[in-house]
Amino acid sequence: MKELHQRACDNDQDSYIDPDSGYIVLTSKAHLKRGICCGNACRHCPFEYINVPAANKEKLNNQ
Repeated sequence: MKELHQRACDNDQDSYIDPDSGYIVLTSKAHLKRGICCGNACRHCPFEYINVPAANKEKLNNQ
C-alpha cells in the first residue's frame, strides 16, 4: 500500500484504488488540499486523526 500511495502522490493524483478492497483511497495530498481532518479515520490522514472520535482512534491503535 505504501508504494501505491507514494506512486499516486508522485503523479499528483488525489486517490488510488486499493487492490484488495477495490475502494478509492484518498492520498495525503488530497487531505492536505481539504485542509482539515474530516473525522473518518482515513488511511493517509496527515492531521493525526484530530477530529476522529476517541472510540474510533482506539480501533486505529489496535490495527
